Order: sequence, then structure tokens, then C-alpha cells
Amino acid sequence: MASVQPRGFTGSLIILFIISSSSSSGHTHAIPRVTFPLESPGRPFTLFTLPDVYNTTTLLLSDDEEMLYVGARDAVLSLNISDAVSLQLSIKIDWSPTETDLRDCLLKVSSETDCPNFVRVLQVLNSTHMFACGTFAFSPRCSYISSEQFFLAARPEEGRGRCPYNPYHKNTAITVGGELYTATVADFKGNRPVISRHLSEGDRVDMKLDDTAGWLEEPTFISSAHIPSEGKVYFFFSELGREYDFIDKFTVSRVAQVCTSDVGGQRTLQRRWTTFTKAQLLCQARGELPYNVLQDITTLRPPEGASADDTLFYGIFSSQWSVNSGRSAVCVFSLRDVKAVFAGNYKVLNRDTLKWSTRMQEKIANPGECGLHNASDNVLRFVKENFLADKSVSPANQELTLVSPDRRYSNIAAQRVKGAHGKEYTVLYLLTESGYLHKTVLLEGGAHIIEEIQVLRQPQRVRNLLLSVSKGALFVGSSEGVASVPVSNCSHYWSCAECVLARDPFCAWDSTRRVCARVSSVTNQPVQDVDGGNVLKVCTSTVLVPRGRTIIPSTPTSVPVSVLLQEVVHLRCMPSSQLAELHWVRPGSELSPSIYIQGDRGNLSFLATPTTLGTYECQAVENGFTQTLVVYEVRQTDNPALPPSSTSPGAETGREATTRPTIVATPDAEPTAAMTQKPSPSSTVNTLVPSSSHTPADGLTNMQRETRPSYLKELVAVSVLLAVSVCACLSMAAYIWRKSYRSRTAPHLPSSRRDTGATEGGTDQETEALRGSSPQLAKHNGQTSPNTPSNGVSNGSSGHLPNIPI
Repeated sequence: MASVQPRGFTGSLIILFIISSSSSSGHTHAIPRVTFPLESPGRPFTLFTLPDVYNTTTLLLSDDEEMLYVGARDAVLSLNISDAVSLQLSIKIDWSPTETDLRDCLLKVSSETDCPNFVRVLQVLNSTHMFACGTFAFSPRCSYISSEQFFLAARPEEGRGRCPYNPYHKNTAITVGGELYTATVADFKGNRPVISRHLSEGDRVDMKLDDTAGWLEEPTFISSAHIPSEGKVYFFFSELGREYDFIDKFTVSRVAQVCTSDVGGQRTLQRRWTTFTKAQLLCQARGELPYNVLQDITTLRPPEGASADDTLFYGIFSSQWSVNSGRSAVCVFSLRDVKAVFAGNYKVLNRDTLKWSTRMQEKIANPGECGLHNASDNVLRFVKENFLADKSVSPANQELTLVSPDRRYSNIAAQRVKGAHGKEYTVLYLLTESGYLHKTVLLEGGAHIIEEIQVLRQPQRVRNLLLSVSKGALFVGSSEGVASVPVSNCSHYWSCAECVLARDPFCAWDSTRRVCARVSSVTNQPVQDVDGGNVLKVCTSTVLVPRGRTIIPSTPTSVPVSVLLQEVVHLRCMPSSQLAELHWVRPGSELSPSIYIQGDRGNLSFLATPTTLGTYECQAVENGFTQTLVVYEVRQTDNPALPPSSTSPGAETGREATTRPTIVATPDAEPTAAMTQKPSPSSTVNTLVPSSSHTPADGLTNMQRETRPSYLKELVAVSVLLAVSVCACLSMAAYIWRKSYRSRTAPHLPSSRRDTGATEGGTDQETEALRGSSPQLAKHNGQTSPNTPSNGVSNGSSGHLPNIPI
């Protein structure tokens, strides 16, 4: 961290970091332009599996890239990749622990699933043999493999220091001149990290780090690279940064170097590295917390004829800070900057206190310089205490290459690709922890993610992402098998506009054949604009041609949509790019928000009325270019069908009472209607998907239309019943109130007369009422019948006469 000093600072520095990280630094978070789900026809790939082979995670290409060697659980495979489209098993070597080894393993670990032999080292030694190491039931073993016959050519030998005990521990290995350079742990518990050299012969000796504390601090080894012109091997890892003693367990990313000519000191540092030095890799944007945990790194060799100092290291970094949780950043470092840091000053380690400080003593040697094995004991003691570079290696151009806001990257590969006009571009392949492969091209304006391809069903950590430039394929080793993914599929882009907007340096529009094809196959006037993606500039002399047709006009053929008035219509528009902005237009008029609803996914919804019938166009705007994806012609139907018959009482439960009409259209034909029964003219819903040649070939339905049954009659019936009930309640309340009021003013008759029911001067109706036989109130449409007396007494009354003159 450039702004962190090793000592003399308090916790206020951390607060400063947090405050500064809250402000955005203006990163461009790249979004994949196109997404291909698993088994999508637009981006096919091959997955190799065997029924009895698992954890195919260690990958190695032969020198001629005709064979792919795979280290798996209890097996080593040889796959023929002469045709990268189909991987074929050549030979399989079974390499399993014995029953005794498995019993001993169960005494060390609690789960027997960790006891098989997981092959973790697979390297080519020479033209005749390879070298393989495995965990072998928590007792590492190594063996030679014959390259020609492909079998174990020697009895397994001790593998401690060459391969980890635990299959979950990370390690790295590389061979140089028939010698094996490894970085792993050398004990069962994983507490003894070591960087060592093995298989040395003649006057060469095996090497390892000195056992003195401070050389490595709980490292996680990631990768290694050999730079022949430097005569050095570089190791990349993460570890605890003990120089930042004011932060507990602060992780830093490192690059370390050793000289291949190192044979150790004569007295001091015998059989120990005299050229080991390390420096911090700083992946940090200005004003933000660093991405300090290294996940993976790859080496991109310089172009032919360029200096070795132009070698680039592209790394994936995550952060231990919660403010960057779930994010990943890609940073690139140049070998020139790495060499400059190692040639500078170094910190000094106090062996008594294990505290780091800036070296104030006289510099009597250059740590990391090759040839120190012949130096004096005084010089070797100096380099033994000065192996941590004072400065950090900053990213090239002092900025982050790419930041993923919502995906965590786990693996990376890189290559240089020459475009249609001779310019070279850097293409990165980034594998996410969720199993998606991001293909990214680096441009002056920032990174552009061309596509993302799902290659794994289950989220998992992948140990190897291997690129074969000659085969044009990426190999992904996982627990699901070995996937072979072509680096491009230009045929997916069906028009000049789509081919240019993809900005894929592998692809160019062939004006002669009118197809998007690999640049190497286009012989006449390739159309490509990777830097700008300017369709209007480079596609002016071409006509947009969709997949499956020879030629179409610039505006797609309109899709007829027959609707009934008062229907709710949904028009769908399927974009071919996640970077395009969709909007709907209606020639000659504007789409009022009070009438039309435009959804986030490109849908347009409205109610079918005489004023909303007509033509609708869905347009996509991407990088300044506008293209019409689909045109709908919404019109009133001429022959509405009869409403469907209701289900009989004896019908099966759950059976639908209506058959929904559907319209299905293909890119090469006009839509056809399969109309069976149509509901009556009431509120229904139409769902439409366009038949557009611009729809990606992902097996998506191009157009669907469905209507839902109407419940208007039921709604009217319920409303009438509710009104009748309310009127009845109000009438009853009024009646009870009047009855109560009149009972207080009615004359009280003698009890004998109430008993006999006699009346004087009363009407026949009153007499009948006293006898308890007044007619019931008749109702019609909520009104009292005129034959019913308005002042009658109902059954069960108290017998009081109403207040009527006699």
C-alpha cells in the first residue's frame, strides 16, 4: 500500500482509508455484452468426462500442444486434442493408494474423502519423461511417467516438499532444465512453507529456503514463471504483511525471485537460497483500499522481437475489506517494474524482535543478484537480513485494468490477438467462481467484456485455466470434467452491425460472403472496428443480413397482431445485447406514459382501443447506432370467436375451461395463428414475443400470444348481490327504528283484549295482523310490492296497534 508507512502511524490511518474508499474513483464496471447460458446453441463447447474419474483439476499441455495431460483423483489421463472440438481419451494411468495407506490416512484425518491420491504436480521434464506428484493419502508421493508409452516408469518416491499433504492446500510447480521448482508446504499440518528446487544432478544441488523465521509468513502459493533472459524463476503468492505491524493479519500479495544458477553459500546459507528476495504487488486505485489478496496470475510473453522487459503479469485480486466484498480487480504488472523494485533499497529484519524497518546501514550487496553463492559470509549475512524490497510494484499505467462489481474471478488466461488491420489486442479470459467465463478485450477506453459463457453447472474453485493458442481453445479443469471452449464463435453474429458491435478481435464481417467469420478466413475487405465499434462508419456499404436469409430491408417485416378492443396487449422485444438501450416508437405519434407502460425488459403494455391500433417499432441503441429489432402491426380482429363453454359439474377438477390461443413465429416464416376458442369481448391479456431475426440463437421462443378468460359476468353478479344486501340491511334498520318509535306512542290495551285479539274500529288487515297471519313482504328488484301494507306488523310482534286513527 503506497500510502501506508510501516511504523509510527495509529488507527487514524485506517479511518482515513475507510473515508477515502467511500468515494467512487470512477471505475468503469464492465458488463458482459452477451450472455450464453449452459448448453446454449450460440456458444457450444465440449465437456469430457469419465464415469470413474473425478477431480480432473491439474492440466498440462504437451510441447506440440497435440496432447492434454490431466491429473485427477487416483488417475492420470492422456487426452488427444488434435481436434479441440472433441477430446478423446488416449491412455489412462490408475494411481491409487493401497489399503494400508488408506488405513494410515484415517488416523490423520477425519474424512476418508481426503485420503485418495489427488495429483497436484504434473510437469514435462524432458523429451522422454514427465514428473507427477500426488497427495497419496496424506503421504505425498512422486513418480516419473514415460511420455511415449504413458505409464509409471519408476517406483513412487517421497514427495515431501514437492507436493502438499492436504488436497485443499494450494501449490505451484515449474520445471527448468530438467529441475523441478516448487512452492508448497513441507509438513502434515501445513505450517512449514517452502520454496525449493529438486531433481538436481551433477554439481547442482537441491535448494530450499533457510529455516530462519521471517522468510515466509503463512503464504498461499498461486503461480510461478520462468524468464529465460533473466535466468530467474518468479513465484507469486499472498501472505501476512508483518511489515505493517499496526494492522493485525493484514494480507499482502507478493512476487519473489530466485536465480536458477544459485547453488547456495560455501559456509553461510549452504544448500539455501542466496538470491531469494520478495516484493509487494500493489493492486490499488487512488483513494481506495487495495485489492490485496492474490487469486490467480498469468504471464503474457512480449511480442516477437520485443524486449523481455515487456513481459506482463496479469493478476486477479480480491480484498479482505468489507467495503470491497464480492468484488474482483484485474491488475497488470510489467517485468521492467518488477526488476526496478528489486534493484532498489530493501528493508532490514531484526531477527530478535522480527520487526521490519527501513535499512539505514551501508549497502554492501545487491540482494537478489545472481552469483551471490560465491560471495563472502559477510555479504551472505547481509542478504539474509535484507530480502524484502522497500518499495511496492505498482500496476502498469498506475490504474486498475478491470473491476468486477458483482462477480468474483478465480482464474485468468491471456493472449495477444492480431486484428483485421494488423493491430494487436490483448484478450483476457476470466473465470468466475460461479462458473462463467468472461472474454474481455483491453482497449484504450477501458475493458470491454465481449461475452460471458457458462461452462460449469455448480459454483466451484478451479485450479487450472489453460489456453492453447494453436488450437484456439481454452481448457477448464474442474470436478465436473475437462471443458474445451473455443476462443470465439463468429457465426453467432448475423449482421455487419452485430459483428462490428461485438468488438471481437477474432471476428470480422466478410463483405463477399456476407457472414461474420474469423479474421484469418476473410480474404477480401474485412470489416472490423474493435476500438470504436462504429457501425455507421464501417458498415455503410453493407446491408444487414440476418441468420437464415439472403437479404432483408433495413426495417424488419412487420408482425401482424390481431386483438379485440379492451384487451391488454403486451409487446415483447428481445435485445441481442445487454449494452443496448431499448425504446419503442410509433410512427407519427408519441407514446404517452398515461397510456403506455414500457417495462425494464423491453416490454410495451397498453389497452387496445381504436386510438392505440397501429404500428409499433422496438429499437435498440448501442454505441450510437440505432437498429429496429421488431415491428408490430396491431389491428382489430375481424372474426371474434364465441366464448368458451363452461365446464360441466362433472368435469375433472383442475381442468381449464378455455383453450388459450397461441401464435408462434420462426425467424424464417411469418407467424401463423392457431386459434381454437376465443373469449367474449372482455378484458383479456395478450403476451407477444417478436419474430425478429435479431434474436440471439439461444433457443428462445420468438413469439407467443395468449389470452386469459374473462370474469366480467361474475363481477357484475357479485356487485348486484352486494347492492341487494346493502338495501335489505338499510330497510331492516329503518323498519326497526320506526317500530321502536311508534311503540312508545301506541295506546295500551287491556290484557284481556290482547289475549282475544279483538279490535274495535280496526281494518281487516289489522285484524289479520293481530292474529299473527300478516302476509310476507314481497320484493322485486329490491322494492316492496304494492300489495303489501306499509304499516303491517310482522309475525311475532307484541300485538301493539300502530299509531293509526280508528
